[in-house]
Amino acid sequence: MAQNFIACDREQELLLPPSLREWLPEGHLAWFVIDAVAQWDLAGFYGAYRADGHGRAAHDPAMMVALLLYCYAIGERSSRRIERRCVEDVACRVICANRAPDHTTIARFRQRHEVALAELFGEVLALCAEAGLAQVGVIAIDGTKVHANASQHANRDYERLAREILEEADAVDAAEDEQFGEARGDELPPELATSQGRRGWLREAKRRLEEKRDGEARPIPHSRPERLRESKRRLEEEHRVECQANTDYEAYRARGVMRDGRRFGAPPKPFQPPETPAGKVNVTDPDSRNVKTPRGYVQGYNAQAAVNERQIVVAAEINADSPDFGHLEPMVDAARTELAAAGITEKPGVVVADAGYWHQAQMESIVSQGIPVLVPPDAGKRKGTRPGWDGGPYAFMRNVLETTLGNTLYRKRQATVEPMFANTKFNRRIDRFQRRGRSACRSEWRLITATHNLLKLHKHQIATATA
Repeated sequence: MAQNFIACDREQELLLPPSLREWLPEGHLAWFVIDAVAQWDLAGFYGAYRADGHGRAAHDPAMMVALLLYCYAIGERSSRRIERRCVEDVACRVICANRAPDHTTIARFRQRHEVALAELFGEVLALCAEAGLAQVGVIAIDGTKVHANASQHANRDYERLAREILEEADAVDAAEDEQFGEARGDELPPELATSQGRRGWLREAKRRLEEKRDGEARPIPHSRPERLRESKRRLEEEHRVECQANTDYEAYRARGVMRDGRRFGAPPKPFQPPETPAGKVNVTDPDSRNVKTPRGYVQGYNAQAAVNERQIVVAAEINADSPDFGHLEPMVDAARTELAAAGITEKPGVVVADAGYWHQAQMESIVSQGIPVLVPPDAGKRKGTRPGWDGGPYAFMRNVLETTLGNTLYRKRQATVEPMFANTKFNRRIDRFQRRGRSACRSEWRLITATHNLLKLHKHQIATATA
């Protein structure tokens, strides 16, 4: 008897039109993402397109949103690899209805709809709230360092920036001398030589300038010379602030009286700010900073997250500060805002965070809102307590954390927020931002955490269906 195999005839033509419903099982993540996107209000995306039907047809924003969410959920963020998946991956072909948007379209969609993509975080959180996953019992807050789309070696001080700008200017002058010879190179073309053409040119230039000012959330320039000049401007701005602050302080001390009426003691030690800015700035992404991690320094951002006991992210923000100090109350406020938008008005039962978030004024402010806070005053990296951190609120918090209830609540921090970071940075391989600038990275971080919530919601529905 001949061997029995299932036929594999690649020349066989389809006898009936194929149905995409047959390509994936019903419980697949792709179908879940498509159904979730269908429930959302995507007016922020559709409003960016012309309503009169003119121009080249664009891909449906609902399809592009579903494609981005699915690819981010599986750890795929490169626009070129997403384009390849639209050809090779069955799930992406189902989402795109057998169409394949190119990588430029995908990248420009993310750039064009930066704000609307960030707002998807709230839409996903609302779905989690409907499923009962957005409880506000224990909220754990923590931060993780995420690489920027920039290198540490692109940090420049003021002198090196000025030197590079002058070198590039010399290179441009040499190229223009070779191209234009004795001519200036900026002579007006014939169509602009008349007063009427010049007025039109000036009017168009003013219009472009106004558009730039209107859209200025300070996007990062693409041209390296422009980034050099922007980096130099930022250093000079910081230098002016430092000089002004020093002048104000000297004038304040010269008056000889504190705000409460007491007189000052000895005069302050004189301080002369440097004549040129002393800091450094990254010329690839000037918004990023050299932030400290347990394994050294990285050029990046401090990505913050507030996570509940079901590992649902209820708030996601970023900053460029290396320590977490000072970000406890802003994250609590952000969590309450996001939860209220999702229809949850209850206050968090308790907020837990590690020792890096100890900020007595912020903790007292949160407690005054009726929200208990558990933050240890000691990081556990030293023997004994910090010098001067004895008695008062420090001793009180240590006593609370030594109780059975306090210890049980605080131990939930490591089991809630840390797995979210691990799943994002290691399992999904998302440990670096792909865009530049604080605004763009914030949008990307909110999209990353939104897909994390979407995955948790999908697993919850599968578990509910099979229970």
